[in-house]
Amino acid sequence: MPRVKRGTVRRAKRKRLLSRAKGYFLNRSKLHRAAKEAVDKAGNYAFIGRRRKKRDFRQLWIVRINAAARENGSTYRELMQGLKLARVALDRKQLADLAVRDAAAFARVVDEARRAVAAAKA
Repeated sequence: MPRVKRGTVRRAKRKRLLSRAKGYFLNRSKLHRAAKEAVDKAGNYAFIGRRRKKRDFRQLWIVRINAAARENGSTYRELMQGLKLARVALDRKQLADLAVRDAAAFARVVDEARRAVAAAKA
């Protein structure tokens, strides 16, 4: 098997890794093995965090929609059921934004949902 000298490749790889570990505490930003472990762990946390962020925002939107729906004499469950029956294609992000920024428009959406539920019962 031929001999392989990895001088520049190894140096570049380590340099890239240490630049990703810049700002870490003590050995984690200086020594290759500790930096590699820290960067790998940080990558795992970032991966988990990207998925967690979606969960957290959906939860926030639901809380905001429920609070605004209750101000208009409805509940989150009734509102979502009514929107589905009325075939209103607003997602939770848009509804939460409406609830926060434009209360009058949100009240009209709640009325539309309420009418759809009443029509479905009749």
